Amino acid sequence: MKAPRVVIITGLSGSGKSTALRALEDISFYCVDNMPVVLLPKFLKIQSETSKNITEFAMVMDLREKSFIDKYTKIFARLKDRGYRIEILFLDAGDDALLHRFSETRRVHPMSVKGSVMGGINLEREKLSPLKQMADKVIDTSSCNVHQLKDTVQRHFLPVSAGQRLVIHVTSFGYRYGVPADADIVLDVRFLPNPYYIDELKPYDGHHPRVRDYVLGSDESRIFIQKLYELMAFLIPLYEKEGKSRLNIALGCTGGRHRSVVLANHLGSYLSDKNYVVTINHRDITKS
Repeated sequence: MKAPRVVIITGLSGSGKSTALRALEDISFYCVDNMPVVLLPKFLKIQSETSKNITEFAMVMDLREKSFIDKYTKIFARLKDRGYRIEILFLDAGDDALLHRFSETRRVHPMSVKGSVMGGINLEREKLSPLKQMADKVIDTSSCNVHQLKDTVQRHFLPVSAGQRLVIHVTSFGYRYGVPADADIVLDVRFLPNPYYIDELKPYDGHHPRVRDYVLGSDESRIFIQKLYELMAFLIPLYEKEGKSRLNIALGCTGGRHRSVVLANHLGSYLSDKNYVVTINHRDITKS
């Protein structure tokens, strides 16, 4: 029998733990929010005795439980010794993003010192630092919306069928909003001609045929695309040889609306023609 898989979702308040939990619930994990860590061994024992068909669990655990910090290390180690596959998913975010989220929701930070949200963030970050260091997966959600975070979590935890080709996720983004945290390869296309400075093209995004033709029509673009194809032809077989199941390629321009969108679409189409499973996401296309 396959060892039960237990994903511990933890991290900073406001970083998206509830969204991550719902994402795992949607792919058939048995999910519990705010599970006291001292009850975890007993809970798993009861589940193994009563529901043998459930083998994947996800639990949100954080500093809302006062004893969590003091006890999680020994409890996780004990469960691993019993054969459980314990995986820690740590969600992080920058201070500005967290402050903005608490301001929007008007929630009180659970670790706030005399009502100071920033003080609570600093204290929580300090206390959770050792846990972040031992995490199996860290996701920075600073520039993620709920849909992007859900997609990132599910892509990481969904199984890959034996013999399936590498799944390639191509993302366009704007550097002003930060580099995607889960990118394996980042390509900067800010050197290409920018439609933003052409009055008749500026209102459109990279899906528009005129924007696409403008970006792809330059000598720089044609040379870059040829070299990009050569790079993919060299790298992708090596990733497959190493057993990598998913490859995240991110292409960035200044705002994520024109050049990166054109190139992401172009690269995604090329890889699809090579019979790879490809998804394309334009993270910042609506922000500029």
